[in-house]
Amino acid sequence: MKLLVLKALLAAFVVQCLAVTVTVNKTPSHTVPSTLCTPFHGLMFEVSFPSGDGGLYAELLQNRAFQQVTPNTAASLTAWHPISNANLAVVADPSPVSNALPNSLQFSVPSGSTGRVGFTNEGFWGIKVNSTWTYKASLFFRFPTSSSFSGALTVGLQTNGGQVLAQNSTQIRGTTTKWTQVNLDLHPTASAPDVSNSFFVTIDGAAGAGQTINFAMFSLFPPTFKNRANGIRVDLAETLAEMGPSFFRFPGGNNLSTPPQGQTTATRWQWNGTVGSLLDRPGRVGDWGYVNTDGLGMMEYLEFFEDMGMEPIMAVWAGYSLGGTSLAENQLAPYIQQAMDQINFVIGDPAKSAPAALRASLGHPAPFTLRFVEVGNEDFLASNTYPYRWHDIVAALQAEFPQIRFIATTNAWSPILSPVPQSYDVHVYQTPTWFYQNAFYYDGFQRNGTTYFEGEYAAISTNPNDLFGTVADGRLAFPTVQSASGEAAFMTGLERNSDIVFAAAYAPLLQHVNSTQWTPDLVSYDAGSVIRSTSFYAQKLFSLNKGDQYLPSTLPTNGGTLHWSITRASSSGQTFIKIANAGSTAQSLTLDLTQFASVSTSGTLQVLTGAETASNTPAAPNTVVPKTSTITTGKTFTYNAPAFSVSVITLTTH
Repeated sequence: MKLLVLKALLAAFVVQCLAVTVTVNKTPSHTVPSTLCTPFHGLMFEVSFPSGDGGLYAELLQNRAFQQVTPNTAASLTAWHPISNANLAVVADPSPVSNALPNSLQFSVPSGSTGRVGFTNEGFWGIKVNSTWTYKASLFFRFPTSSSFSGALTVGLQTNGGQVLAQNSTQIRGTTTKWTQVNLDLHPTASAPDVSNSFFVTIDGAAGAGQTINFAMFSLFPPTFKNRANGIRVDLAETLAEMGPSFFRFPGGNNLSTPPQGQTTATRWQWNGTVGSLLDRPGRVGDWGYVNTDGLGMMEYLEFFEDMGMEPIMAVWAGYSLGGTSLAENQLAPYIQQAMDQINFVIGDPAKSAPAALRASLGHPAPFTLRFVEVGNEDFLASNTYPYRWHDIVAALQAEFPQIRFIATTNAWSPILSPVPQSYDVHVYQTPTWFYQNAFYYDGFQRNGTTYFEGEYAAISTNPNDLFGTVADGRLAFPTVQSASGEAAFMTGLERNSDIVFAAAYAPLLQHVNSTQWTPDLVSYDAGSVIRSTSFYAQKLFSLNKGDQYLPSTLPTNGGTLHWSITRASSSGQTFIKIANAGSTAQSLTLDLTQFASVSTSGTLQVLTGAETASNTPAAPNTVVPKTSTITTGKTFTYNAPAFSVSVITLTTH
């Protein structure tokens, strides 16, 4: 027994002796920017399939309006299926529901039919049915030819086995040859045990035998975040809100641009095609190859930001297509005007600006917040043309909006741009090792008035020679404890350099587990559940534990695996010590806070740690979560950071 005690004491003595001493200066080196300290961590939204439609946007029906599809093809019927012997076809309607939505679903009931005849929509790999929710269903219909039909049109929710969980009906007549909207509430009598459910529309087969009905612009909404019409999925919004993000970069990265395969500038994201009635939104084939309905449009984005207490970092298109084509300088003028209109929609005066007047007509006469506008996305891909595009766009926009900070999207300082960028957007996808080895990335940057937005970053692979390869070759399917701790080491450097780094966002944000185009992602989900990744928790720990003053301290070893940063809230004295250990063994720090007159004798410790390759997955969503405990502190104390860990110690100093 004495030998065991002696060994324990000896081990503790060795840890104490090997501990790195971190001397904390009580005098702040700089104030942390508001976008950093409240917090600087935010969200980067990339509309890969299906993170907007089928993800953040709460609409439950896939291919709801047959946008951007070729009629009379199997692909045009994606997600739609007949009930009984119904005949279904997507047609180019000779009298469409709107100019923006030229296609309709033609439903025909064969002669001799009996029973329920109709069709279903499978949703986005299922539909969650909750008996406590009210679902808002709507559709447009018309009879192509007037008939004597009179009967019930029933809509509802059913299991894929055919058990009806909710339904409601309305009477329709064959004399309705003009488009008419039906709105019905659905109240499930029971919750479904899983998401293997679908939306259905039926009529009585015997009464409707021989009839043809055209349908358009279906919709099915569950309750939404803040009860907004045409709003945001509740569980995803609440998950993002847990992080306390201060900003949201939109309308995406690559999704802003023109798709690469032979497309024209007409297929780029355009703000004015995403506002107003859903009937007036044609949608577009996005850069990730699927149809954006644009139901999640400018107004929906801006209202969501307001509801979440975030501010936008908004991008405007800068004349570059991912196919490698840039507009000539003499072609830029109309696109610059469209960018002006986009900004005016957000902050313009309704008395002076038509886009601002449109915003007011949609229920928001007061301007939204907008301090940052990004000019393009990843224009290091077209750095040879960006100098004239940047010059002409920014010169015009700065003259109109001098209060806005414009962000360049080439590599920092290459090429040289005029006017000199106020800010640059920096993107990096790398290995966990790269991130801890580059925690000093910004320390050598000049302090010359230009600031930096770490607009996209993530540890995506353990293979530095094939970063964008397959999972079998090192690509991460989900963030791991190793990747989160490596990112956290890098984030301590972002905090240390927050005099020039004003914002940062992990990317991408969202991943539907049934349709993955990029891995890893911060938050994963399916039709009924949400998975918070290890990187999500690391971001949350940094985001929610921050001060408005950066306290300089003994610097970590550049390139080492142990990193830290310390901030303090000037009003309360709360002091936040963040420690990232990206190494495979525990490492100790002795914190020296003796410059302060008083230091609390205990504090709160939050730790995220686990096995190196551990991930939170759909099968095991809570494998790695932060744990909170009380820690003994004081003017001097030692902390042993576990291997592959992110730790936050909160104490009070005066």
